[in-house]
Amino acid sequence: MFEIGLPGNVLTLLVALAILDKSSDLTIDSTIKVAEVTGLGKTTIGFLLVAFSTSLPELSVSFFSAVDPEMLGVAIGNVLGSNIVNVCLILGICLLILALKNHGAKYQFEGLEVEEARDLYFGLFIASLVPLALIYVGYASRMVGAFLIALFIFHNIQLFRHRKGEKPSGSGSKEAATKYTLLALLGVAGVVGSSYFIVESASYIALQMGVPEVVIGATIVAFGTSLPELATSVDATKKGYIELALGNVIGSGFVNITLILGMALFCGPFRVNISSFSNLVMFSIMANLILWYFLVNERISWREGAILLFMYALFIVTSFGIYKI
Repeated sequence: MFEIGLPGNVLTLLVALAILDKSSDLTIDSTIKVAEVTGLGKTTIGFLLVAFSTSLPELSVSFFSAVDPEMLGVAIGNVLGSNIVNVCLILGICLLILALKNHGAKYQFEGLEVEEARDLYFGLFIASLVPLALIYVGYASRMVGAFLIALFIFHNIQLFRHRKGEKPSGSGSKEAATKYTLLALLGVAGVVGSSYFIVESASYIALQMGVPEVVIGATIVAFGTSLPELATSVDATKKGYIELALGNVIGSGFVNITLILGMALFCGPFRVNISSFSNLVMFSIMANLILWYFLVNERISWREGAILLFMYALFIVTSFGIYKI
């Protein structure tokens, strides 16, 4: 936390929120340009570029937690918990925003190509299958971590190979793609950096107001690692790019389960008893299955958003009841 006093932290919080807003705008606008220039599609770009970049907070938390044997559980809990936040809370909010934009009418994914839908389904499948398999096995080790990292690398290579034959739109696309990719990454850096300052300053303010540290950790810090996904997904939905938000949320889940969980397990010094995370795994799988059902129907309304938000509220109530916080 920043030791600059209460007024200094309030000012830091306000400035960071302003930077977050501008950075998310830059990220989404540049990402849409990348999708148009390269011909990869908004969902695929969201799955690859935005999802990986906005997952950097979870990656850093998992890596530094895994280095300390006593904190390895924090890393695994952060990965599984972030998936639930992404699908239930963030996408639930996005669907409600979309319903308001459409005045309550159902939205149909007409712009979602077959290849993009397949990528989303595969991401959901992996995000559901891996935790379930680990629960069945009962433990995870460095070998499992190496396999998950390899799966992440292999899938991204396959995505690029599958799409490399598609013709990009416009001339000079290579230079333009490089330019807008760098701008998008710059925007993501602003989102991630401002999110860090928001969490730190908000934690200090809450502590000064008498909020216990354990509550701060379970709310502000836990929510803070998903703040980049929330900012970019909500901004994308407001601009009319729900496919980009979908790719971001599902892609983040895929990154969390493969790369980030793989890094945590690979860097961990011993085997982990996954059964102790069964509550998180079950909620994560339920959230993914509900989202898969919504995508198969190809039409969504405010009811789907409300169901996801109810799932998140149920998860919070259940978690607080189990851990007696």
